[in-house]
Amino acid sequence: MTKSGSFEDLATRLGSGLAMLVVGLGGVWLGGYPFLALIAVIVALMVWELARMCAPEDAQGALMLAAIAGGAVAASCVIPIGFALPLLLMPGMIGLGRFDQQRRVFAVYSALIGVAGLGLWVLREDFGFVWMLWLALVVVATDVFGYFAGRVIGGPKFWPKVSPKKTWSGTVAGWIAAAIVGWIFMANTVAGSELIGISIALSMASQMGDVSESAVKRRAGVKDSSSLIPGHGGLLDRFDGMLGASVLLLLVEQIIDFPPLPL
Repeated sequence: MTKSGSFEDLATRLGSGLAMLVVGLGGVWLGGYPFLALIAVIVALMVWELARMCAPEDAQGALMLAAIAGGAVAASCVIPIGFALPLLLMPGMIGLGRFDQQRRVFAVYSALIGVAGLGLWVLREDFGFVWMLWLALVVVATDVFGYFAGRVIGGPKFWPKVSPKKTWSGTVAGWIAAAIVGWIFMANTVAGSELIGISIALSMASQMGDVSESAVKRRAGVKDSSSLIPGHGGLLDRFDGMLGASVLLLLVEQIIDFPPLPL
């Protein structure tokens, strides 16, 4: 592909990306039940996409599993989170018994989707708008800078058998972008310099989530998880990085004080 051709989908991607940005920022800003409802819908649609990739012949099952996943996230506002966790794992358990192929892939990935959705809800409720915005900007900066650096600079591929468009230049550019986001928030909040390292780690987790979703699509023999978002494919194609980053952040919050204080 020529460099001019590599940007042929840019207008569509930017338009869809702007629409998602407006909806996402609106939900994050409002917080509370509106944000939880947004997460529940996104989780439900991602589980639906995953089920359609793993078992394309079972359309009815995909809808059922999506409803359970979205309902489990929504239920976390009315029941203790400890009781919501079994509900989050229920779609994976049902998939193990229902699907003939890729049942293990569905079980693991659907569990990650549910836990990541719950993690975003907890982050917004416990730490507020600023830190939810920080996480989103780390993931977005990783993706955007990686996209442009990979196409402008090019160079060796990161994992060509799974994601042939990913390059090491784009990967490193994502880390640098995340570090800049971390530095900006460190300079304007009470957080210490460890925030930069955490931002880079979340950038890496975001990229791992991206590559993992590419591996799932390759096993399923599809290019995109769905066609819900013009220029981006499906919600899994767009939020795969957020899945990895939010799950890692849940672990980080248990290991160190967050936000990290100055050393």
